[in-house]
Amino acid sequence: MQLNGLIQTLPKELKALIAAFIVVLSIGFYTGLLFVGETSSANPNGIEEQYLGNEHDEDAEVMRFKKSEQEMLTLVHNHILSMAIIFFLVGGLLSITKLNKKLKHFLIIEPFVSVITTFGGLYLLWMGVLWMKYIVMISGILMTISFMVATVIIFCQLVKKPGSVQH
Repeated sequence: MQLNGLIQTLPKELKALIAAFIVVLSIGFYTGLLFVGETSSANPNGIEEQYLGNEHDEDAEVMRFKKSEQEMLTLVHNHILSMAIIFFLVGGLLSITKLNKKLKHFLIIEPFVSVITTFGGLYLLWMGVLWMKYIVMISGILMTISFMVATVIIFCQLVKKPGSVQH
């Protein structure tokens, strides 16, 4: 069963639904990134400080304390479950686009690897594996790039007329 390019042939109502979903999902996703930037300064040391605290730094502008195990388990649990659903839906939509098979496969699978690496890495960082802050940062960036590329591809193919895609 060949579904490549199917997204362009969907009825206008379904295309509008998918476009609205992608726009609202993207707003939510990027708002989350703004939150990450505000809480961790979007750098490895900021990530470490966010989860392990900074009470040893008397000159810190904002005092932070190490997260409890309950806070960490809640964060990891909530993010892995919600991100799995997000990337399942985005991957499902991406699967019916016209795109190079290898790129499509990468964009469908990579976010799941990054979700586990990012949030599992945060838990390991919290447990004291300090070098995980670099892995968390890299996997978070890769997850964001994958989301961005996938949603742009979906949106662009939604607005193109059937048969207007280059092979």
